[in-house]
Amino acid sequence: MAGSYLFGLRGKSLEWGLVWAVIFPAYTLFGWNNGIAGSLLDLESWVATFPRIDTLNTSGSQKQTNAQIQGTVVAMYTLGAFFGSLSCIFISDPLGRRKTMAVGISVMIVGVILQTASYSLAQLIVGRLVTGLGFGALSATAPNWQSECSTAEHRGSAVIVESLFISLGLALQAWVSFGVGFAEGSVTWRFPLSMSIFWGILVLAALRFVPESPRWLVKKGRISDARDVLAAITDADQHSEEVTFAVAEIEETLRVSGEGKFSDIFKMGELRMFNRVCLASFAGFSQQMCGINAIAYFQTSIFQQYLHFEPIDARILAASVFTWQTLCSPIGILTVDRFGRRKLMLFSALGMGCCMAIVAGASSATGNRSAVAAAGAFIFLFSTFFPVGFLGLSFLYASEISPLNVRVYITSVSTGTVWMSNFVVAEMTPAVLADIAGRYYILYAAINLFLIIPVVYFFFPETNQRTLEEMDEIFRNSSNALQPVKVSRRMVQRAKSSVGRPEMEGSSPDRTDITTEKI
Repeated sequence: MAGSYLFGLRGKSLEWGLVWAVIFPAYTLFGWNNGIAGSLLDLESWVATFPRIDTLNTSGSQKQTNAQIQGTVVAMYTLGAFFGSLSCIFISDPLGRRKTMAVGISVMIVGVILQTASYSLAQLIVGRLVTGLGFGALSATAPNWQSECSTAEHRGSAVIVESLFISLGLALQAWVSFGVGFAEGSVTWRFPLSMSIFWGILVLAALRFVPESPRWLVKKGRISDARDVLAAITDADQHSEEVTFAVAEIEETLRVSGEGKFSDIFKMGELRMFNRVCLASFAGFSQQMCGINAIAYFQTSIFQQYLHFEPIDARILAASVFTWQTLCSPIGILTVDRFGRRKLMLFSALGMGCCMAIVAGASSATGNRSAVAAAGAFIFLFSTFFPVGFLGLSFLYASEISPLNVRVYITSVSTGTVWMSNFVVAEMTPAVLADIAGRYYILYAAINLFLIIPVVYFFFPETNQRTLEEMDEIFRNSSNALQPVKVSRRMVQRAKSSVGRPEMEGSSPDRTDITTEKI
């Protein structure tokens, strides 16, 4: 009999229970933390407390200088998250997935307290750095834990639901900040900042009742515990054929790949480790450099200072964009396992590239109200495409192409790339916007149309409906960076051609026919 997790949930109910108990508060916190600074930049009390980052009441060279400092302050969170995600290279395997997430959240809460209690710019910077350090560890670990506790059949929709929660966090912080903004004094920004503690406590509480990753347990030789978790996830007996097969497959993967070291991911080898690192890192790069944070971090300022909306209208529009993104996020959840990862990425990049090109052109005509309205409309449309192909899917893809023995290393580097790209965008956006305004978005149109689309099409193999172990087979059978896409297609064609074909006596079914029945 399997152990009891989340008050006795089993099978599909347990999978979704893990989503709602841990992933929901964790990734709502993700969105909250990412958007909260941008929602506070134009508040009177914020500007009065931190005048060195005031771009609302300054002009000329002073505004340019303040914009640079503002970008650095906002970006400190992402820089901390970069180092936090890389720390998982050293702590995630020794501690396990659950303990790593708990440590990350605890550190983040300390950082939030420092931010909320800030009376100087120096303390605010330190608080944002510490907050990012903790959350970076959580963001690098949670996708691994979730994908390793999900069956192949439902792994895509279960993991990409993160995009819905991130969007929800962005929307919630925007509306809360808007509402509290009508109060007076520092409560207008201290209360929204402190709300991160609430979400963090929810995660810490839930971690007491969820299972450890079965793959990590097998890797550490805790086979009985791994059987216990697998039995609960598949709603089967600990000694059933299904659980025994899953354990044997994980053990075989570890035997073939060996005990991974961090240096292994920079070598090609039989399993093309460096190839996978590049793909996972590019997925993270694409998530941030598509242009989302050039909008999200400074959305209120964009509407108010560069599209010249009234302050209240600008805050309402910013919150509405995040709300619209939340409403569009289920599109990706409902289609990721139906159409696959590649098609959604390509569709999303095409849409975002076109939107950015139009925003760049329309926002440059600031004296034309129709053009400004068009720019605002296409910011909304951009938020339709982004969650479909990149918001949660980048984390999912990185974990799906990573071998078990080095999964922590690859996903840590990938998540580190997310945060470093995030840092670059947050650092440069205020200064560049102050200099060239809407023409800045031409850069992101070009990145989407002429970089992301070709790279995804030629180099990214489809991972949909593949077990985490079958991805090893795809890369093992590839001889160069272009081969994984072709090998993946051949496996799909072989699976289709074998459907309905009678099996010869003594033969075993094709591996792809039983994908959905394995972990």
